[in-house]
Amino acid sequence: MEEPWLRAYNDNKLFLIDGLLYHRQKHTSALTVVERDHISLILQECHDCPYMGHMSEDRTKERVASTAWWPKWEQELGGYIYTCERFQKANMKHGKKYGLLQHIEEPKHPWETINMDRVTGLVPGGKENYNACLIIVDRFSKSMRCLPCHKEDTAMDTALLFWNNIISTCGVPKIIISDRDPKFTSEFWTNLYEMIGTKLAFYTAYHPKTDGLAERMIQTMEDILRKFCAYGMEYKDDEGYTHDYVTLLPAVQLACNTSQHSTTEKNT
Repeated sequence: MEEPWLRAYNDNKLFLIDGLLYHRQKHTSALTVVERDHISLILQECHDCPYMGHMSEDRTKERVASTAWWPKWEQELGGYIYTCERFQKANMKHGKKYGLLQHIEEPKHPWETINMDRVTGLVPGGKENYNACLIIVDRFSKSMRCLPCHKEDTAMDTALLFWNNIISTCGVPKIIISDRDPKFTSEFWTNLYEMIGTKLAFYTAYHPKTDGLAERMIQTMEDILRKFCAYGMEYKDDEGYTHDYVTLLPAVQLACNTSQHSTTEKNT
């Protein structure tokens, strides 16, 4: 069998620029890596860093492919992720049940229709000892916002959180898709609209089985948070700085928002 290096050479996929060896790919070119130390660093950076989020093999492949190439890199990446304790320990089986099929018309404008859910059971973090995270996904742009909160928050608390962090930059949604208790969601709407001072109509979709992309984004974020909380309250980075899940939220939000979605093939 032809060696990968020789095959790449014969296929005219290797070329030099300023003394650096590159591998030609379909849409771009990536720096070819030779030294083992560099390979280990790339695998760590593309999978382990907070802003990469310990994502799945397919997601991590996209990161590595845009960064570097070496023979049999996909096999090596698969083995690296398989032996990642944090990924394996927190990798969840997705068994959330949905209600009857509901058709949700796709929005024509940003932040017109959102998915909203809470991740609970997190080890308390931050000065306020937050133990949950409110995750909001815009169905138009597939952009995500993650807000630390408390599991015990009332509908009014959630409305205030939404008011302070979403309304000023994104506006007021017309439809909220949530799997929370319908009574809670209704009270959330009522409190939010009282703050705004409007009597406009609104709509809540409970347990919809829609196209699933926004729901999967929320599930992905939940998985990432649980991976970083898997070994306790704190996470120490390579520089020796200690973080809890609250300080990591901007990084993991970036990881989700810049990751290519399989259905759209676009970054958010």
